[in-house]
Amino acid sequence: MDSQRIVLITGASRGIGAQTARILAGRGDHVVLNYREKRRRASDLADAIAADGGVATPVGADLSDPEAAAAMIEEIRTRFGRLDVLILNASGGLEHGAAPDYAMTINRDAQVRLVRLALPLLAPGARIVFVTSHQAHFHGRKPTPPDYEPIALSKRAGEDALRAMVGEFDSRGIGFTVVSGDMIEGTIIVRLLERRDPDAVAARTEHGALPTIDEFATAIADATTADTEPGHTVYVGGADYLTTAPDPAT
Repeated sequence: MDSQRIVLITGASRGIGAQTARILAGRGDHVVLNYREKRRRASDLADAIAADGGVATPVGADLSDPEAAAAMIEEIRTRFGRLDVLILNASGGLEHGAAPDYAMTINRDAQVRLVRLALPLLAPGARIVFVTSHQAHFHGRKPTPPDYEPIALSKRAGEDALRAMVGEFDSRGIGFTVVSGDMIEGTIIVRLLERRDPDAVAARTEHGALPTIDEFATAIADATTADTEPGHTVYVGGADYLTTAPDPAT
């Protein structure tokens, strides 16, 4: 069997997802770049990865659309026959004009559905990585910026739903890791919050410099190979959050 890992990264056309793709491609993985709408941006990223000696394949799919998500997994099955790593990076909920239930649809329902679709391609030794924020991971135990509440609530719901599947993952020999970060400097979420609720961002920077996209992406990439217990959480930045009593679920 080809020793090159096949890695699907959702929301991979920009920001954290794109940088994670660059890092993993640089380590020798074949990265599948999921994007929702920005085909050109994903294609440009694939070209840049190729120019650096890596391999990347853009595959478009709106994960909130069940048929589109199923078609993406079928394309991966047809092209590669397997999937070694699934990185659940895509999220949403602050989009202008989004339906009231969109955050839960994309951050919980779509995540669980995609995992269910991908399970037949994930052999023993495969890994699922769920990317989240401290504001979501610690939802209900630490204050949440009001404008971020729909995302925090729904991403915590998504994490809980996936953690409920850890027993199934473990029985299949599939690892599951959560990577949680403080607000990440330079991301679209931080830029949106800077416009809507600048005090919330300022409050986080009072605790120290925010992690960079590269720092967070490196932690995500490292989580795909780290030898950890099922359901282990990797924390990036936000040391003040970690003074909270540990959640029994994590």
